[in-house]
Amino acid sequence: MSERLLNFVYCAWRESKAERYLEVANPATAEVLATVPLTPADEVDEAARLALAAFPEWRRTPAPTRIQYLFKLKQLMEEHFEELARSVVLENGKNLADARGEMRRAIENVETACGIPTMMMGDFSEDVARGIDEYMIRQPVGVAALICPFNFPGMIPFWYLPYALACGNTVIVKPSERCPLTMQKVFRLLEQIDLPPGVVNLVNGGAETVNALLDHPAISAVTFVGSTAVARHIYGRASANGKRVQAQGGAKNPVIILPDADPALTTRIVTDSAFGNAGQRCLAASLAIAVAGAEKTFLPALAEAASNLVVGNGLDPAVQMGPVITPQSKARIEGLIQQGLDEGAAMVLDGRNARISGLEQGYFLKPTIISDIPRDGVIHRTELFGPVLGVLRVATVDEAIQLVNSGDYGNMACVFTSSGSAARKFRYEADAGNIGINIGVAAPMAFYPFSGWRGSFFGALHAQGKHAVEFFTQTKVVVERWLSEWSRTF
Repeated sequence: MSERLLNFVYCAWRESKAERYLEVANPATAEVLATVPLTPADEVDEAARLALAAFPEWRRTPAPTRIQYLFKLKQLMEEHFEELARSVVLENGKNLADARGEMRRAIENVETACGIPTMMMGDFSEDVARGIDEYMIRQPVGVAALICPFNFPGMIPFWYLPYALACGNTVIVKPSERCPLTMQKVFRLLEQIDLPPGVVNLVNGGAETVNALLDHPAISAVTFVGSTAVARHIYGRASANGKRVQAQGGAKNPVIILPDADPALTTRIVTDSAFGNAGQRCLAASLAIAVAGAEKTFLPALAEAASNLVVGNGLDPAVQMGPVITPQSKARIEGLIQQGLDEGAAMVLDGRNARISGLEQGYFLKPTIISDIPRDGVIHRTELFGPVLGVLRVATVDEAIQLVNSGDYGNMACVFTSSGSAARKFRYEADAGNIGINIGVAAPMAFYPFSGWRGSFFGALHAQGKHAVEFFTQTKVVVERWLSEWSRTF
């Protein structure tokens, strides 16, 4: 019988009284790894109330003391690094190299949040008027709920968790019900650093659990990463309940390829971007826009590179791409591919009906490249979230940038060129929050915000770095006058 996953509330592991549990399967083998509870609203209520009760004392804990817990957590994550990376592979399907990169970025966010005593500092102005000083301080917002996705189960919670804690907030983490195992292991480590009861909590579940978090009056801030449709729901419902929200949505990330781009470098980087993690990342390249005949060189090169990728179980060191997350995802992606072909696109490399020896039950698609996609067609406008690269042809850089800016999303856009002038024009004019120049995955370091524009983001402040500090604190301005004994005398 598979393991029943637990919630972690008020420093104790608790079995949910949920009526429904979902199976968590290894997408490479279809083996059931565990079952996860769909935690009901009354248990969410208890976790939120306990987190709120823990908030006043945690807020009063000095910031230099709060970050000592994070130093301990970083050390434990380093010691258990391979175990955590392997957990990501088992529940998500990505290869071990990608999982290690994910956990390294998670640790980098813990390291960055350890600078909170400096990052959280306010401002002070003396004598704004005669005898009057004015200053601004930052204070934590209260209880924060972190609603996390399946595609980076080890990293994305750490876009938020260390900053929220270091700023003095208490936290409830809701992992994806598809990939909840890695957070179980992380919370085993959090248990070891002896945080006060109620400061950090784990509640598993699905839509009912999420809505209970969005509606709960004890919760002041909500973060989310997922599809645009759900991000819009999260943002609308939580903000209507008076909460501050950052909701990262979907993406359709274009890469512009100019004829002067380095052939070998561009081919390798675009292939990695489009097909790494089976295309299941919010910064995956999903559209290649070839300028002025660049497709004559790059389309055959990309097809050859993609066809040579080793697809299989991510625990195999030779594997470069794993499965998609569920059989439903596989069926959806294959259906969209066929719809694109029916609309007139041309198949360059067909990854459907993949069969991996020894892994016949896995949810595998191989890399797929489709050219001449209609600009109003499904491959152009839809986030497939799979290993599919659509290719368009344009005559000029201006036309390419116009095409980038005409889309619904604005998560990432990249250009490949040897021209500094073309690169600067693209950087200046492209409407996207993360820009890559000869970079295929423009993922910001932990000390920069993970930007997103338009349909890719709902909110004002993004994850990571200074934006995270601003999101998890609220500013208080104090205007102050003191009358001295000397001034009273005269």
